[in-house]
Amino acid sequence: MTENAVLRVAGLTVRLDGEVILEDISFTVQEGGIVTILGPNGAGKTVLLRTLLGALPYEGSIVWKAGTRIGYVPQRLPYIREIPLGVRDFFGLKAGVTASVGEMLRDVGLPEEVAKKRVGDLSSGQFQRILIAWALAGNPQMLLFDEPTSGIDVSGEETVYELIRRVTRERNLTVLMITHDLAVVSELSTRVLCVNRTLVCQGPPLEVLNPDRLRELYGTEVKYYRHEHE
Repeated sequence: MTENAVLRVAGLTVRLDGEVILEDISFTVQEGGIVTILGPNGAGKTVLLRTLLGALPYEGSIVWKAGTRIGYVPQRLPYIREIPLGVRDFFGLKAGVTASVGEMLRDVGLPEEVAKKRVGDLSSGQFQRILIAWALAGNPQMLLFDEPTSGIDVSGEETVYELIRRVTRERNLTVLMITHDLAVVSELSTRVLCVNRTLVCQGPPLEVLNPDRLRELYGTEVKYYRHEHE
């Protein structure tokens, strides 16, 4: 592994119930980078993250830099919101946490009073921030996000992505993220992986986000618009 590589994947193939979900995927994630995974529905993007976390069997090679601590923000945890569980108790389930619940909430832009609420009473945006705070609680060096704004309205999306940008910078984190928002990809990412069962393309956002590459990935014409920031 190169000196600044946090993760190196080579020839990764995943079969589930006899079906090939991912085939011959190879890429490297450099320390401090924000790598985004793009692809259509059913392309195997979530399977890729779960495999990197050791949750699924695979062929090929996955090599993490020794000692790398990993945080994971899943796409959704609907069953958690159905359990009568308080926010403070939810954080109490996390082992090895040294920061107070108030500190963890402030880190993701939530007031300490949120700790008194039930998880099921939170808005979708608040709940997503709680999941990010949970992932950050173990002081990870690498964060994996599976569509961090799934189910959140547009204004909430921009807020969550700004949060990701801030905590990545403040904590010097490396990020591997699935998202559907091509405009965010162009602004946040240092590298893009185009996945549709296999690795269709990879490279810097300006190289990948062009009509020909996107048509090859999605099989149709795709347009995107950059977000304007003051």
